[in-house]
Amino acid sequence: MRKTLNILRNSLKLTFQELKVNKLRTALSLTGVAFGIFCIIGVLATVNSLERNIQNEVKSLGSNTIYIDKWDYSGGPDQPIWKFMARPTPAYEEAEMVRQRAVLLEDIAFLMQTGGTISHKDDVLQSVSVYGVNEEQMIIQPLGFDQGRFFSASEFNAGSNVCLIGFTNAENLFGNTVRALGKQIDVKGKKATIVGVIKKEGTNMIGWDYDNCIMLPFKFCKQLYEEKNANPILIAKGKEGVTTDALMDELKGIMRQIRRLGPRQEDNFSLNSVEAFSKAITGFFSTVNVVGAIIGGISLIVGLFGIANIMFVTVRERTSIIGLKKAIGAKKSSILFEFLMEATVLCILGGAIGLFFVYILTLILSGPLKFPVYISLPMLFATIIICLSVGILAGIIPASQAAKMDPVVAIRSK
Repeated sequence: MRKTLNILRNSLKLTFQELKVNKLRTALSLTGVAFGIFCIIGVLATVNSLERNIQNEVKSLGSNTIYIDKWDYSGGPDQPIWKFMARPTPAYEEAEMVRQRAVLLEDIAFLMQTGGTISHKDDVLQSVSVYGVNEEQMIIQPLGFDQGRFFSASEFNAGSNVCLIGFTNAENLFGNTVRALGKQIDVKGKKATIVGVIKKEGTNMIGWDYDNCIMLPFKFCKQLYEEKNANPILIAKGKEGVTTDALMDELKGIMRQIRRLGPRQEDNFSLNSVEAFSKAITGFFSTVNVVGAIIGGISLIVGLFGIANIMFVTVRERTSIIGLKKAIGAKKSSILFEFLMEATVLCILGGAIGLFFVYILTLILSGPLKFPVYISLPMLFATIIICLSVGILAGIIPASQAAKMDPVVAIRSK
């Protein structure tokens, strides 16, 4: 053990001597390793953090939930936009028809979603998300409230001029959420009384923009916006224990009945499951990770050859020293281990530099992305394994060459 530590200490000493003597040559080789680690771990850290954030947002869309829409959320070249534009939009009445016929359904909500402008006195907010909902919205996707409450049954039935307002909109119009409750805002020329302030949700890349929204009872929303032009969708949630596939099969049959589609007619609606969306996201980010790994791998190969070149030069420069060591009894394994350690230390040093720049990258990205980007423990282990592997591959041939030297020939080479 002590012998191994001595070899390690000597390797570190010789490595830093090499850095001092051949600064440019060593720096160029370290750059290849550092850039490779930066590409691989930098992409992994960013993509994994982004995927985790998006997957959390996908989960907020509801488990075992199907979105019935004219649009297919998976997209792709085999999904021509003209085909979907010609489809009818889901209708409010269809939600009730589905509810009456489905046996696997816990409940179904109808949602209108559009954009608009709201105001209070002289304060105006533009590009506000406007949602028109029915009573079942709270069952499918429960809301939390900073102030106030959800709509009552009587408000839904009467289409009362009431609304919920998002946290950010409440603060922008009234200074704080407490003042917002009970106030009236103008929406498309009509007054709406605020009965609830939705709790702060934070920035969402997908899903609902609750912080920047107002929510209206469907009948009131329909007075302000034309239903078919407000991107209506049906949101169906299956009963506990019902599989997504079983729910989709039942909904497909029911929707075809409602739309009166013949056996040879294709569907004029899309069933979009949250689980399928989640799998699509995972597949996309896996591809991005592979691309990052390829770019990083190429850089690591360049670094590998650079460090191998350094080791060949180092072996040549130390030929006489190697001969003296072997003449006084140094074993082949000791010489081999010494040069392998030196190559590995160089790679680990390059990896550490790469990790440092990845850390800087995470600090830079965490601000504008509004979610934490970080280097996970598995990524640190991956960095160590990659550096050790590159170091061994880069040093194995030069180290073997050094270990096999004839001591007499090596000493004479001086």
